[in-house]
Amino acid sequence: MLGVIASVILGGVMCVAGGSKIAMGKRWPIEAQALGAPQSIAPIVPWCEIALGALLIVQLKPEVIGALSLALLVAFTLLIMRQLQKGERPVCACFGSWSSKPLSWNHVARNAGFIALAVITIVA
Repeated sequence: MLGVIASVILGGVMCVAGGSKIAMGKRWPIEAQALGAPQSIAPIVPWCEIALGALLIVQLKPEVIGALSLALLVAFTLLIMRQLQKGERPVCACFGSWSSKPLSWNHVARNAGFIALAVITIVA
């Protein structure tokens, strides 16, 4: 039961994150590049988030989708940490226009919570 709850919560978060990035329109790839994401990958990130989130919500192979979500979350977290270690604090566009604050270690902590949800999804 805990795995299902974690999966649905994480799925909802990922759907909101992806949808809010799409709502940014042409600004999302620019913000993603400032975060250090490769320009070629930025346009597909929101769609991947939505797809993974939806699959987590409907419980289609949650262990596999949870592992893919975990990989994506770790990649995001490493990008954030790299920017912070370089002393750069671009705007976090993790949730599109809803995340307009500069990057901080709070974003890493928040992602650690999401990573925990992904791990629970995989193992529970």
